[in-house]
Order: sequence, then C-alpha cells, then structure tokens
Amino acid sequence: MALSTVALTACNAPLEEEHPWIVDRFDDIKVIRYEVPHFEDLTLREKELVYYLAEAAKCGRDILYDQNCPLNLPIRRTLETLYEHYRGDRTPTEWKALEKYLKKVWFANGIHHHYSNDKFRPEFSKEYFDKVYQAVEDKFDEDLLKYREEVTHAIFDSAVYPTRLNQTDGEDMLETSSSNYYQGVTQAEGERFYAEMAAADKGNPHPVSYGLNSQLTKIDGLLTERRWMIGGMYSAAIEKIVYWLNHAEKVATGMQQENIRALIDYYTTGDLKDFDRYNIGWVRDTLSRVDFTNGFIETYGDPLGYKASWEAQVNFIDSAACHRTDVISENAQWFEDHSPVDPRYRKEHVRGVSAKVITAAMLGGDCYPSTPIGINLPNADWIRKEFGSKSVTIDNITYAYDKAAKGNGFNEEFMLRLEDRNRIEKYGKLADDLHTDLHECLGHGSGQLAPGVKGDELRSYGSTLEEARADLFGLYYLGDPHMLELGLVPSFDVAKAGYAHYIMNGLMTQLARVEPGKNIEEAHMRNRQLISAWCYEHGKAGKIIEWVRENGKTYVVINNFKRLRELFGELLHEIQRIKSEGDYAAGRALVEKYAVKVDPELHKEVLERYASLHIEPYGGFVNPEYELVKEGDKVVDVRISYPADYTRQMMDYSKNYSFLPNKN
Repeated sequence: MALSTVALTACNAPLEEEHPWIVDRFDDIKVIRYEVPHFEDLTLREKELVYYLAEAAKCGRDILYDQNCPLNLPIRRTLETLYEHYRGDRTPTEWKALEKYLKKVWFANGIHHHYSNDKFRPEFSKEYFDKVYQAVEDKFDEDLLKYREEVTHAIFDSAVYPTRLNQTDGEDMLETSSSNYYQGVTQAEGERFYAEMAAADKGNPHPVSYGLNSQLTKIDGLLTERRWMIGGMYSAAIEKIVYWLNHAEKVATGMQQENIRALIDYYTTGDLKDFDRYNIGWVRDTLSRVDFTNGFIETYGDPLGYKASWEAQVNFIDSAACHRTDVISENAQWFEDHSPVDPRYRKEHVRGVSAKVITAAMLGGDCYPSTPIGINLPNADWIRKEFGSKSVTIDNITYAYDKAAKGNGFNEEFMLRLEDRNRIEKYGKLADDLHTDLHECLGHGSGQLAPGVKGDELRSYGSTLEEARADLFGLYYLGDPHMLELGLVPSFDVAKAGYAHYIMNGLMTQLARVEPGKNIEEAHMRNRQLISAWCYEHGKAGKIIEWVRENGKTYVVINNFKRLRELFGELLHEIQRIKSEGDYAAGRALVEKYAVKVDPELHKEVLERYASLHIEPYGGFVNPEYELVKEGDKVVDVRISYPADYTRQMMDYSKNYSFLPNKN
C-alpha cells in the first residue's frame, strides 16, 4: 500500500536539497546513502580484501530473486528490458506506475513485499503493459520471450503467487507459499523428510543444519534435495562468488585465509560439514579487522525454518566505537548468570562471545537494499555452545537511518508525553544501539537446550520466538542497574527511552507496515507485538501500560517502567523454557494469541496518521562503489565513491552481476 508516493521521474537533485541522505522515495520506501568512514585508513591489503569480498557479495544477487519466487528473474528482466528500451512517452501516469513497480521489485528482490510478503499490485493496466511490451519486443532475447505469458499472469493475476511466505495456522504453508524452497512438496512431506533425517542422526552432538542449502523437490516421485553448489542448483552464480573468494584468499592472512578456503570448499562440495568448519573458524577469528558473511544463512523465509536465503555483507571494525561491545562481551558470564530464566537453561560456561561495532562496506543478497542493523552468528546451537558466537552492530547504517529520520515529525505525532519525547531525543540512539548490542551479542547467544532437544521443534514459530527471546534479553538488561555500574548508561532514563519507543512500536506504529485487513506475518514484527501485547495484558491490573485517547487520537503510555522491566523478565523466563524444552504447543499458543492479529480500527488510525507525515516506513540503501587503482598490473590503491542514483545502481547490477538462467 502506498503510504507516501513520489513520482519516479523526480530527479535526485531536489531530493538532495530536501534531505541529503535520501536519494530516492517511492511507495512506502526511502532509499538512503550510507558512507564508509575510515576506509582510507585501511592498509592496501585490507582495501583489496574489501574489494574482492564486495565483488563476491554482488555475484549472488540472482540467487535470492529465484529463492523468493521461481518467476522473479524473468519478471525482473522483462521489466528492465521495458525500462531500458521503451522510447515512447514516459510522462503518463501508467508509465510512472510501471517504473514504481520495477523499483519495488528491485527493493524486495522480487514481486513480494520484503516485509509483509504480499504480492505487489500493479497500478498500471495489462493493456498498457502489453502496449509497452509490443513496442520493444524486438529487444527481448529468445529465451526471455518464452516467459511472456507466465510473466503477465504473475503480475496481473492476484491468485498467482499470492504471498511469498504464508504462516497461517492450519493451512499447508508450503503449498500456499510462493518461495522456491520447495517444489511439488506438501508441508507434511517436508516435515516428515527432515524429521526422518534428524532421527537417523539422533545422538550426534554435532548435527548439521539439515536442508539449509538445498531445494526440496520430487524427481520421479521421490523427495530429492537439489543442493546449491558448484555443479548443482545456482552453479553459475556460485562459480562467480568463488572466483572472487579465491582472489580474497590470496590477500587474506592467517585464520581468515583458512576460513575463506573452508567457505570455498563448502560452495564446491555442498557438504554442510564444510559449512560448520567455516563457521567454527569464523567465530574463532576475532582479530581480523576486515570481516564478512557470505552464504545461505538465515531461515526466516522458509515456513518450516530449514532453508536459508543467500546473503552477503562486508565490513571492518570501528575500533573507536567498540568500547560498549567490549564491555558487554567481557561481562557475558555475569549477564548469563543473572538472567531471569530457569537456572537449568542458563549456560554454565559462556564461551567465545565476541561483539564489535562495525562499518558496513558492502551489502548483498538478503542484506540489500534493506539490511539488518545487527548480526549474531552462527545459528547452529551446538557451535554456539562449544565455540561461542560473534555479534556485530552496524554503526554507519544506524547513523544513516538516524540522519534520514531527523525532523520527520514522527515522535511528535505518536508519542503523547513531552518527557518521553525529550528522553528519546537525548538517549534514543544510545538505547537503540545498546538494545541491538544486547540482543545480538548476548540474547541470541544465551541459554541452552534441555538434553534431547534438537532446536527445530518449534517449526514455523521458531523464528518469532527466537527473536522475542533475544529482544527480551536486551530489554531486561537495558534497565539493569549493572549497566550503570559498567558505565554503559548514565541513568535509567536510557531504558525509559528504549521502553517507550519499543512498546509504542510494538503495539501501534509498526502497523504502518501492514496492509489493511492483513495479519502480521514477518517474524520480527510478530516478536515485537507479542512482547508488547503480552506485557500490556499482564500489566493491565496495575495500568503498567495504558491506552490514552486525547484530541481524537490514540496513544500508548508507560506508567511504571520498573514494573515493565519485571514483566520483560517474566516473559523471557517462559520463552526460554519453551525453546529449551521444545514446547511447540506453548510456543504456538503464545504467538497465535499475541503476535498475529491486528485491531482494524487502530490499524486504520495509524495508517492515516502515518500518511499525514509523508514519511516512508521502510528504508534501504545504495551501496558505495570500489575501483582498483593500478600501476601496470600492480594494485596501488582502492578508490571509493558514493553513487546517489538507485535506478542506475540496480540496472548496473542486473547488467554486470546477473549469471543465472531465467528458470533454475
């Protein structure tokens, strides 16, 4: 739904004058530039490493498109051909709508919204689409022409690929989801396939992440995994990724060189044991200044929680900003020992927890254009337990978000009390940064499973409950007196700022990201509503959180911040128990009761008030560009530049980093 729409033909110059950090606006999206401070301070070897890893990060772009929907690549390429070659009048409303549709497809890496998972509705007619298509038909290559009818149906027929990810309780989530992780497989068949695989591996203390890097399909009636590897599915793109990883290996040193080799081995063999070997080496490497992620990592897009989307990110340590994460890492055992969960489910010995503030240098795959602001990996529970985890907070990304939001009137519209707004103005970024640090560094890495629990018992509810567990850990400790003792906060006012914003967002303002009549589907959004709604209900008698109507508008206020912190601890206790015991029934009940449903009247009001501000609820980024500077064959420097043209970057990526066939 278009909450704020800007004509796509508006040039970037007025946007620059209006807001220097925002380079494009369309539909419910703003595109922001981010800078890479201190890149020039890296050594030449480190700059080269960034360059090669950045190239690898761009080469897997097509993989994510195909994972998100099997027709995404021919749709994108069809639209790009129209955009590049149409020489007719580009001023009509329908042409602008076609441009906007293409920009949305680029942003979401496909035809479904990156957050709601619903398919985009074209605001141009099929007749207009056919007219433009016919005008440039001679520009299409022979293979792409074959998909014309399928592409047209997918764009205009609402019944075709209606949602990328369906998690509706009681429905077959594989048959009703449009993602390409399963082909011709029912939910019952998929669950049984991986349950049998796990049962055959029962007792193994080091189980692989079953199904992580494959499509599950049927060949001659038999369930078969098509692995994503060289020689397998997505081979052409993975070969290019490995080409640049081989270059990166040559300029890397020590443990990082070994880790890159392990990742190359994994891409070559498809063996998930090689992926575990890479993850163990990666989490143990805390000294390399330049770091990266590249691979099939997060499982949010799979309703069963097995298949991972392809993502990549390149970064380097922001040494000056690492003080708070160093303090948190050094005190990881204290936080674990004082966690308000059942002592049986605390880790007796916290191992290998490291946290850094980083500067992002390149975003790719499922980290681009929209990106997380914090990362905690690896995801395998046994690796976390035995080797620890590595967490990062991406400072230049949060800084860019903060700059792009200045003066937009959001807090004045949705936050009733002046004292709350003042605290957020003063401490909001610190509260957000600390919550992200605690969430990623300690929250995801905290706790342990009961004996015999594998970690996949929560199935489709696992991602939401895991995000809630990590969020609650961060919220609970954000208000702990020990944070003051450690010198991380000046007062409890930091927690008050964080709590006020979190509850307002969880109960109200995140609804601006949901279309009217829809439930909440995205795991992070479900998590935030679960926590906020549960705390509201369980604090109702004491009016811990209260709804207030003033001047015809609805607000949510917190009357007792200290009691709210206690509620966070109580819910954390229960969600850790659910995860540790693999209690599917309790997890399902919690999510379905608190996290999914939307109050239609409140939703309508939020949408109207949000629209009046003319701001977009979603943000993403254009990447910087890097260029090798050579004297003869010798690299003498790496030059960085900052493009401010979203369309040009997307068209350039499609031209130079598109390696897969239309159907895979």
